[in-house]
Amino acid sequence: MKENQKDIYFITGESEKAVESSPFLERLKKRGLEVLFMCDPIDEYAVQQLKEYDGKKLLSCTKEGLKLEETDEEKKKMEEAKAATEGLCKLMKETLGDSVEKVIVSDRIVDSPCCLVTGEYGWSANMERIMKAQALRDSSMGSYMTSKKTMEINPDNAIIKELRKKADADKSDKTVKDLIWLLYDTSLLTSGFSLDAPQTFAGRLHRMIKLGLSLDDDEEVTEELDMPPLEEGGDAEGSKMEEVD
Repeated sequence: MKENQKDIYFITGESEKAVESSPFLERLKKRGLEVLFMCDPIDEYAVQQLKEYDGKKLLSCTKEGLKLEETDEEKKKMEEAKAATEGLCKLMKETLGDSVEKVIVSDRIVDSPCCLVTGEYGWSANMERIMKAQALRDSSMGSYMTSKKTMEINPDNAIIKELRKKADADKSDKTVKDLIWLLYDTSLLTSGFSLDAPQTFAGRLHRMIKLGLSLDDDEEVTEELDMPPLEEGGDAEGSKMEEVD
């Protein structure tokens, strides 16, 4: 580690390839900080007991509470970003409901629009995957160890900026809500979680592809998924994506 690195950052995952492209590493890489890759299942159990090494704390890159040193200029910029994006964060939380505990602005990511982090004392996404694969797992344990997810958004990302503009212009825009769900689903994948409803996610992507190809909703596509509406009683003349849940 560099001399100015005060903590040991680590990230757990299914494989080295899986964690190398993780959005959680973007800010750390940019600052030239060292990150320990832990890709064996036993690592998840080990770090639950090993809280520090040689006087340095072990901090997970995938959990909330990761704090990096900031300059006064960076702190000021972040406060301005939080104020400007407050409305979007509130709308995203309302749209996603219980799927996330909260939506906040974060400096954890650089290139990605958003990511999902877990609670400091709950299971990581990788640990959740391992426990789901256990043949004799205790389902009662999963109910309280599975952490509520926090969605962290990158205020400097072009997607988030444009989404914020659309949300500020019309908070009831169904297209905005469709895109929020797509961002959530893709964040599940990039953050190491599994999709609870792959067919629903595929349906949203298919609808986006149809829009990109300028296909009308009336044009039937072979084996098209029957997607439930996002909001009941929606205007039939509204957004082409309003039927997406």
